[in-house]
Amino acid sequence: MSSSFSLSAPIIDYLTEVNQSEHPALTACRLATASHPKAMMQISAEQGAFMSFMMRQLDIRLAVEVGVFTGYSALVAALALRQNAGPGGKLFALDISQEFTDLAKKYWRQAGVEDTIDLRIAPASESLNALANEGYAGKIDFMFVDADKPGYQDYYEHGLKLLRTGGLMIFDNMLWSGAVADASDETPDTVALRQLATFAKTDPRVRAVMVAIGDGLMLVTKI
Repeated sequence: MSSSFSLSAPIIDYLTEVNQSEHPALTACRLATASHPKAMMQISAEQGAFMSFMMRQLDIRLAVEVGVFTGYSALVAALALRQNAGPGGKLFALDISQEFTDLAKKYWRQAGVEDTIDLRIAPASESLNALANEGYAGKIDFMFVDADKPGYQDYYEHGLKLLRTGGLMIFDNMLWSGAVADASDETPDTVALRQLATFAKTDPRVRAVMVAIGDGLMLVTKI
């Protein structure tokens, strides 16, 4: 699984120890996914703790996730939504993999939040368009994006349509293990991440900041 950029293993263990205790279903999901061939796609425990804190602090009640994998980050979000809004909270979880999300459902059921999560299996752009057409434009409080990097700019634009004023988007992997700082790296994923960071910095519709949590998070607030 991913861990916060440049932190040593003892520091990561310490952060896990001192942060709020994980729900048992989160721990089970994280540990089971650690042996998955694509375990690096899962966010770290300290990133999950940060996301949960932000969602609780901002009283998030309606959220979208783009990229679910085995469900850890969606479970983080759903648990925060339950604490904020009880059964009235809702997470729209968007992915293209039935295989991965079938694994996720086990942990959502274990935590008792499966009714909070509306899982949609389709290309993310289609699902984001559908949400706007269903009347959610301007109503979403929070969106987390951890999916195909060349699609980030498109998800950014869809997210701005869906977010309410003051709503928050978080984009994962914005440091890309340091590749974004290597000017010789012109691979499509790296270029897409650099372009989004540059674009958001001067976009008058938002306030944006990047932090070295996980593999780099960009926080974008709609103004």
